[in-house]
Amino acid sequence: MPVDLLAVMAHPDDAELLCGGTLARAADQGHRTGIVDLTRGELGSRGTAELRAKEAVAAAKVLGVAERVNAGLPDGHLANTDAARRIVVEHIRRLRPGVVLLQYITSRHPDHRVASELVRDACFLSGLKNYPADGQPFRPAKLCHALSFREDAVKPSFVVDISAQFDRKLAAIACFASQFDGVTQAGEMYPTGQPLDDLIATQNGHYGSLIRARFGEPFWTAETMAVADITALGVHSL
Repeated sequence: MPVDLLAVMAHPDDAELLCGGTLARAADQGHRTGIVDLTRGELGSRGTAELRAKEAVAAAKVLGVAERVNAGLPDGHLANTDAARRIVVEHIRRLRPGVVLLQYITSRHPDHRVASELVRDACFLSGLKNYPADGQPFRPAKLCHALSFREDAVKPSFVVDISAQFDRKLAAIACFASQFDGVTQAGEMYPTGQPLDDLIATQNGHYGSLIRARFGEPFWTAETMAVADITALGVHSL
C-alpha cells in the first residue's frame, strides 16, 4: 500500500529526532506514514546494526508508522551515485508518497548532507518513465526539509505543532537505547551538559513558540507556499 507521508533519512533514529512528532501527528490524523532508513548505521560508535534494526522497529510502532524499510546503503560512505539513486527510486515508486520529509541541504555529518541531495534527485528521477528502475513512474508532490537542531538553518517555511505528540516522540527516541541512553549529544545537537531529552525539549520548544504552541518541528521548502484564504492565516502577528 502507498503512504501519504514518507521520511527518508540517512540513519536509523534520524527520523525520530528530526520529525518523529510530525510522523506521529500525521498518523493520528489518519494518514499512512513510512520511513526509509538509507543505511543501517553500522559505523556508529555505539551498538550494532542488528540492534539498531530492532530498535527501529520498536520506535516505528510508538510513532504509528505503517511501514519502515532499510535501503542498505553504506554508512559513512553515502554517495549520490546512479546506483544509490536507483535504489531510492525503487522505494519511492513502491511507497508512492505524496509528501517526503528529508534532511536539510547542509550538515556537519557527510551522510546527512548527501542524503538530502540523494533523496531530492531520486524523487525527481522516480517520475521519469524511462528511468531504469523497477516500479511504475511516480513523483512526490512535496519535499520538506527538516530543520531541527540546525544552527545554520534558514527561517522555517512552516512549523508543525507536535505538542500532543511530543511525549511519544521522546518515547520513540528512547527505543534507541544503544544510541541515546545516558548521552548528552546526538546527531546535529551540540552538548550543553543537559540530558538529551532536555536538549530536544529546548529545541522543539523554541520552534513551538514561533507558532504559539508548546512544541513544534520546523521544515523548509525551496518553493513558496500558497495561501488559499488570507483571512484565515494562523499565528497572531501582534
